[in-house]
Amino acid sequence: MISLLVNGRAVEVDDDPGTPLLYVLRGTLQLNGAKFGCGLGQCGACTVMVDDAAVFSCQTPIADIAGRRVTTVEGLGTRQHPGVMQQAFIDEQAAQCGYCIAGMIMRAQALVGRSASPTDDEIRAALEPNLCRCGTHSRILNAVRRAVRARQAAKADAASSVGARGG
Repeated sequence: MISLLVNGRAVEVDDDPGTPLLYVLRGTLQLNGAKFGCGLGQCGACTVMVDDAAVFSCQTPIADIAGRRVTTVEGLGTRQHPGVMQQAFIDEQAAQCGYCIAGMIMRAQALVGRSASPTDDEIRAALEPNLCRCGTHSRILNAVRRAVRARQAAKADAASSVGARGG
């Protein structure tokens, strides 16, 4: 048994330690946001976060992540209450076929987790490992910018709220 923490929930999986995380997520745990694209870590459709880093789940054996935090696109929000990054992708209509989008969202989420105000060049560099054949690149870039602005606005609101309370 291998212990994982997936989307904030402790799970025990009885899969071979060499099994790729993607197979465990999709098969054992029925979390289908991460997609199988190439199986070689070249397309990014399978991108999830391990701790706070974006990783290709098709290339990550579960033995390597035992006890670590795994976040999938399902862990960012729900259909009824999308997370900030998910909502930004919806608002910008960044998906066309949608196959790459979960991976793009996760790679963008990892970026904004480590950089509160990434430049366009930093956004492009962070998303570069993920492929999109539909050509929605400008909308994807706009979505990440929108999410950054939303996070900054939420932090400013929280700070002004604390200041208004005298806190």
